[in-house]
Amino acid sequence: MEAAGAYGARKAGNVNFDPVAFFTHPRTILRLLSWVFSIVVFSCIVNEGYVNIGSERLLCVFNNNADACNYGLTLGVGCFLGSLCFLVLDFYFPSMSNLKDRKRAVLLDLIFSGLASFLWFVGFCFLANQWQATSPDELPLAQGSDAARAIIAFCFFSIVSWAVLTLSALRRYLTGSNTNLFTWQHLEPYPRNVRATPYPIPNGATIVTTNPYQAPPFTETLDPQKLTQQRPMAPAF
Repeated sequence: MEAAGAYGARKAGNVNFDPVAFFTHPRTILRLLSWVFSIVVFSCIVNEGYVNIGSERLLCVFNNNADACNYGLTLGVGCFLGSLCFLVLDFYFPSMSNLKDRKRAVLLDLIFSGLASFLWFVGFCFLANQWQATSPDELPLAQGSDAARAIIAFCFFSIVSWAVLTLSALRRYLTGSNTNLFTWQHLEPYPRNVRATPYPIPNGATIVTTNPYQAPPFTETLDPQKLTQQRPMAPAF
């Protein structure tokens, strides 16, 4: 049976890196999906999120509101970089031997994932509202309409992926905060079928113990004559 580790990882140095196990782990898959979703969002905004209508000035496809495009672009780039950083952190996490470092890493993951999920929710509502307010006259020949719909759709997908990552980080934090997880559960299980272990003593008797970790008793032999010689004599009156 595999020994439990603090904050969702085994003890440092016990596990060699397995690429297949790492990239097939559900948390890694979610991070890669979040990374792809953020790429789709900011790439669509950069490539087709701005149009020019009768002038050289570029206007945002979301109701000509530059704040909408800037918000989606900033959030997409930030979550793109954040996903990469936490992928690297997941790679080095099992090698962390300090429990405080593990706790900080999981807490940082929890805060970032929760904040990203909230910001994606705000972005989804904001962009969907601005797209709904966009009139067909502002987008001749439906320029950028497909990109706008893709941005809104992948904002929604990002909400789901980051929300699941938040719940995963919360579960790891609550489980790792249990002091039992990084004390006695790190030790090997106590053997139930241990036989009594006798320890001999000089007079031929034995001391029986069922604790396999108990040290043998003190077994120094004493000479009876030496004890008689060292016994103090009572004064004569």
